[in-house]
Amino acid sequence: MKILVTVKRIPDPDESLKFAAGGLDYSASKWVPNAFDEYAVETALRLAEVVGGTQRLAEVIVLSICPEASRQHVTQFLAMGADRGVIVDADPDKLDTVAVSKLIAAVFKKEACDLLIAGKLSQDNEGSQVAQRVAGILGLPQACFAATIDWDQTGRALNVTREVDDGVETKRVPLPAVVSVDLRIVLPKSVRNGSTPATHAYNEGPRLASLKGITMAKRKPVAVLKPADLGVAATATEQSVGVAAPPKRKAGQKVKTVEELFEKLTKEAKVL
Repeated sequence: MKILVTVKRIPDPDESLKFAAGGLDYSASKWVPNAFDEYAVETALRLAEVVGGTQRLAEVIVLSICPEASRQHVTQFLAMGADRGVIVDADPDKLDTVAVSKLIAAVFKKEACDLLIAGKLSQDNEGSQVAQRVAGILGLPQACFAATIDWDQTGRALNVTREVDDGVETKRVPLPAVVSVDLRIVLPKSVRNGSTPATHAYNEGPRLASLKGITMAKRKPVAVLKPADLGVAATATEQSVGVAAPPKRKAGQKVKTVEELFEKLTKEAKVL
């Protein structure tokens, strides 16, 4: 099996961003991998490896749409254990989700992949659109916000569960398919590939790169493509009309009785 995993770099969400004319000022930003993409890569690695042996069930390819010079996050994911990388050399700020989805779909077809795994969203914009759009472009079944994945190798399908408002929903999707993952996918027993013993428990969270992995990452192949190589125009049909900080909240009020609280909620705030 061949697994394609989308990865992205984002401004560190733990840092405060500065506003500039027409948008945000990233000039002093620290760039880090998107956390949900780390979960996606960890998911792919758990599906691909057989714990306790040397067999590899799948090839894991990480794909990022970014300037070629800004590829540190790709190297980090290769150090985690991905087999190789693909970079589409483009400025993501000049692309919208439609163009990004078309590029991912084109790479998926070019590589003849069996499975696309993506984080459920990117922390910088929380759009949660790309995986669904790619599935639509490719005409493939999809399972979104996966909490667990069980690979049925014989049936060439994935049994995927996700949390919903009233419990847990289970979907069975035949391969090839598109899956987006939520944070619970990196719990110790959330991913089962049918070859690693079902009793095996991983450490919770995405794995850290080992010293050997870091050394090997520099030797792993990374293909660099242009949007034109994939037959996709690097354009944007969506536009941001403005970026502004949310208004500051007013100081709260204290009340002495429930009756006074009810009065303020109904007459002043008008929320009841």
